Amino acid sequence: MKIVYSYYVLDIVHKGHLVMMKNAKAIAGPDGKLIVGILTDEAVMEKKAKPILSFEERLDLAKAIKFVDVVVAQETYSPLPNVKDIRPDILMESSSHTPEAIEDAREVMAGIGGRVIVIPYFPPQSSTGIKERVKNQH
Repeated sequence: MKIVYSYYVLDIVHKGHLVMMKNAKAIAGPDGKLIVGILTDEAVMEKKAKPILSFEERLDLAKAIKFVDVVVAQETYSPLPNVKDIRPDILMESSSHTPEAIEDAREVMAGIGGRVIVIPYFPPQSSTGIKERVKNQH
């Protein structure tokens, strides 16, 4: 059974999230599992503003998405503590993350016999961008 780990803030659920989750589940395969990490408020605030939705709401949203098998809390912005505990076969990363963060993830995944798959970032599907458009329209 293949285990894939993917992680999100999930403050605003949009098509970019769904595409990434759908792809991650497809990579896991029919017998595999997609484990989704949802960043806690504190983890998000390491790099971004506090989410609008509560952590519990964001967990519930992730649990409701049909591609997701398991939802876990991610206590840091980096997925690496969860990855070291869960030991997935695949870590899904976004091309929006720094090359250094992706390289660190590759090193950790290689150490546990897994690999990283980097998915392109789609700026029009950004939660931050959606929030800005809503704010600018009012």
